[in-house]
Amino acid sequence: MEVGCGWPEVEVAARESRREVKLCGDEAARRVQASGGVLPSQLFALPLNLLTLTELSLQRLPAELERLKQLRSLLVFNTGLAEFPKAALRLPELSVLDLSRNQIPTVPELSCLSHLSTINMSANQLEHFPSCLLPKLLLLDLSHNRLTHFPDVCRKENSHLADLKLNSNNIVDIPAEVSCLPALKNLDLGLNQIKLVPKELSEIPRLKDINLKGNKLNDNRLLKLVDQCRSKQIIEYIRQTCPKASSADLNASGKISKKNIKKQQQKKNETADAVENEDGNLDNLCDKMYVLHCSDDIPNVKIIDSVKAIRPHIVCCIVRGLSFTEESFKKFIQMQTKLHDTICEKRHAATIATHDLQKIPPGDLLYTAKQPFSIVIQPLNRAKTYTGLELYSQLRKEAEDLRKEKKRNVYSGIHKYLYLLEGKSLYPCLQDSGSNTISFPPITNSELTKMSHETTSMIVEVTSSQNQTICRKVLDTFLIETLSMGVGGRSDGDEQQVNNRLGTSHKLQIQQMKIVDYEGKMKVIYPSKVDLFYEDKNNLKIIRE
Repeated sequence: MEVGCGWPEVEVAARESRREVKLCGDEAARRVQASGGVLPSQLFALPLNLLTLTELSLQRLPAELERLKQLRSLLVFNTGLAEFPKAALRLPELSVLDLSRNQIPTVPELSCLSHLSTINMSANQLEHFPSCLLPKLLLLDLSHNRLTHFPDVCRKENSHLADLKLNSNNIVDIPAEVSCLPALKNLDLGLNQIKLVPKELSEIPRLKDINLKGNKLNDNRLLKLVDQCRSKQIIEYIRQTCPKASSADLNASGKISKKNIKKQQQKKNETADAVENEDGNLDNLCDKMYVLHCSDDIPNVKIIDSVKAIRPHIVCCIVRGLSFTEESFKKFIQMQTKLHDTICEKRHAATIATHDLQKIPPGDLLYTAKQPFSIVIQPLNRAKTYTGLELYSQLRKEAEDLRKEKKRNVYSGIHKYLYLLEGKSLYPCLQDSGSNTISFPPITNSELTKMSHETTSMIVEVTSSQNQTICRKVLDTFLIETLSMGVGGRSDGDEQQVNNRLGTSHKLQIQQMKIVDYEGKMKVIYPSKVDLFYEDKNNLKIIRE
C-alpha cells in the first residue's frame, strides 16, 4: 500500500491488516466528490471480507471491484448508484449483497453467485427481477420498487428462502408456484395491486407472517381479515375459501367462473362467520400499544447547543408495566444488540440506550456535549469511573490487546464502535438532574441506571448524528420488538379467555417524553401522532390517550 493515498480508512486497514473497510459520512463524501467519483485503487488491493459504502455520491463502481476475491459482504446503499456493478458477479465468495436506496433500473442474472444468502435491492427503480436459482438464499428484499409481476423465485432450488419482501410495488398477481418455497416464513406483499389471492398461498408449509394490507382485494371479507386479524386466521381463511390459481375455477381472465361463484361465496360466508364467531370480537385478537400523554411529573430532556454540532438528534420515551423473567430479559438485551447491527447500521446511524427509571433521580435530564476529560462515567458492567478520554484510551488498549491475543482484526463488543469517536473534540452525553452521566452515546450506558430482570419501567433513548427521522424509526422498531416479546403485560378477563384459545395478545404502555431547549420550549415529543405506524402489522392497535 502506498503511504499517503489520502484515504485514512484505507491506509489504516492496510497497515493493520483489517478485513473490513467502511467509507461514509461527510468527509468521505467530500473526498469522493473531489476525485470525480473515483475510489482509491489501493482499496481494491486489500484482502477484504466486508466493504461498506454509504452516503457517498457514486453513480457506478469500478471494474477493480472484482479484485476483492475474498469479499463476502458488499454493502453499497444510499450512494446514488445508477447501475448494477457487474464486477460483483465475479466475486466468488459473496454472501451478502446490499444495494438498497439507490437508482438502479435493472439487475443481471445472479445465479452465478452461488454463496448469496442475502439480497437487498429495496428502494431502487426495478421494473423486473431476473430468474433466481440460489440454494443458499435466505432473504430477498425488493420492496419499494416498480415491479408489476411477482419475481421468478418460486423454485424448489430456492429451498432456504425464508424472507421475501415485495411490499410497495405494483404487483398484480400471486403465482401458484409460490407454494414451491418450502422454507418461506415471512411474505410481505403490502401496498401492491393484488385483487385475487390463490389458495396456493396457504399451502406454503412454514408460512407464519403474511402482509396483504394496502391491496385492492376483491374479497371484502378477506379485506376485513387482512386489516384486523393475525396471519394465522388470514392463512386459514385463504385455505378454506380461495380458489387455486391453477384450477379450473379460474377462467382466462383470472376470475372465478360463474358456475362456481355461488359455491365459493357460500363457502366464504361460512368460513368468515366461523372466524368472527370464534373470536367474538376481532379487536380482542390485537396486540395493543397504549400511548400515555406527557404530564408535569414526567422529566423532560433539555438539549444544550454544544451537542448540536456533534450528535444533535434525540428522542426518548418511558415504557411502563414491564414484567421480565431472567430468560426474557436476556432475549431483550439480545434484541437491542440485533437492532444496533441492523436498523442502526452498527451504531453509525443511531444508538439505543435503556435506563431503569427507578434508578434516575427526579428532575429533567440534560443532553449535552463536553470535552473528553470533562465527562465522568461509570460504564456499564465496570466497577470504576472514567473520564471520557480515559475510557476511550482504555477501550483502545483493550481492543489492541484482544487483536493480538486472538490474532484477528475483527473487534467485538463496544470496542468495534470506537472509530465513531475518532477525532471528536467534544463527546455527547446524557446527564441526570444530579449531573451524573447516564449515557455516553454511541459507546455505552452507565452502571448507575443499569436495567435488570427486576426493572418495571424504563426510559428509552435513541440518538443520532444524521437526522430525527432515523431516531423515530429506530424507536418505533424497538417498541414493536419489545411488544412482540410479551414483556409489557398480558390481557385480562374475557379478552384473556379468547387469547387462551387463539393465541396470546400483548400490550405495551408508552409514556410520551419531551425534548426541550434550555429555556423549556418544546422541540420534539415522542411518540407523536405521526409515530407508531406499522404497515406490516395487521394485528396491532394503537390506543392514544
